[in-house]
Amino acid sequence: MIYLEYLGYFFIVIGVVFLFLGALGIYRMPDVFTRMQAGTKATTLGALGTILGVGLVQPEWFWKTLIIALFIGISNPISSHAVARASHKSGLRPFVKKEDMDALADIKEAKEVK
Repeated sequence: MIYLEYLGYFFIVIGVVFLFLGALGIYRMPDVFTRMQAGTKATTLGALGTILGVGLVQPEWFWKTLIIALFIGISNPISSHAVARASHKSGLRPFVKKEDMDALADIKEAKEVK
């Protein structure tokens, strides 16, 4: 049982690190879409790690924490997608220029030069 407790603390630490990196990503990214990606991916992993770690430290809570983790794993990406779609429909665009992101056009130009 002591090994489960150490494994739980490990998951909690990993979860806290991901939560910190998600918060740092939200602070550092330039626009709504990149902030949303940093926030969603990192906080989903952080919350899952922390919640599952608590479930391992307190084994009587394990099934409850597993259900909570399942709901977070389903709802967080769906809500992020809904917010991104609403942001795009309301007219928000990425901070970088579209020409800078078009890798396919660069490939086509390189083939035409040859």
